[in-house]
Amino acid sequence: MAKSMLPSDANPWGNVHGGEIMKLIDEAAGAAAARHARSRVVTARIDELSFLAPVYVGDLVTARAGVNEVGRTSMEVGVRVEAENTMTGKVVHVASAYLVFVAIDGEGRPAPIPPLEPETDDERRRLAAAKVRRELRRQRPRRAG
Repeated sequence: MAKSMLPSDANPWGNVHGGEIMKLIDEAAGAAAARHARSRVVTARIDELSFLAPVYVGDLVTARAGVNEVGRTSMEVGVRVEAENTMTGKVVHVASAYLVFVAIDGEGRPAPIPPLEPETDDERRRLAAAKVRRELRRQRPRRAG
């Protein structure tokens, strides 16, 4: 997904709000998750989000998302965000994130997801790293609301 950053996306000094980047990340990740699951999906967790460089009004921001790992009803999606200065052509990696989505049925209950079948070395590497992150998520204490 790509979006040109407008003045309404930024503060008075031309720096794009982090929330705008977060929204693009969630939209791109949700599209990748729904495409894999072929069902409705909801964001369950933003596991990690790192802002690496600023984004400015006028930049073309591109979010690339891919499913890294699939459980029974949930999946991890990784997103890489880059900003291109359309005047100079310079592209900068501005953010990365991992999100967890849950597939849901018509009644809003978790629904099964087709397995992920990695085909390339890069897909196998991303799957292995996602399995480590899944195990780390399971070890974290859950907080009651």
